[in-house]
Amino acid sequence: MTEKKRKPMPLADALSGFLARSGLSRRVAQATVVDEWPQVVGPQIAAVTKALSITPDGTLFVAVSTHGWMTELSLMEPQLLRTLNSSEGRAPIRKIRFQLRR
Repeated sequence: MTEKKRKPMPLADALSGFLARSGLSRRVAQATVVDEWPQVVGPQIAAVTKALSITPDGTLFVAVSTHGWMTELSLMEPQLLRTLNSSEGRAPIRKIRFQLRR
């Protein structure tokens, strides 16, 4: 046996080590904004929207149920960005692109 035996480690530690070594940890942290969307916007807006994805450059795509809500949320974009970017340790969200839900 030429390979050195290693002690078992918790899966969470192995995964976080892999993400750090591969450079993916920043991207994973950035993607948490998709899950946080309902808490950021509240129940009324969450009922008519759904965060879909985020690009590496920080564009968040959100599906919206109506054109009226799309217009309203576009006007709220600066406020939403401030709230989304208040979390420490995550790459900033630079813009939000709203699209009509189909």
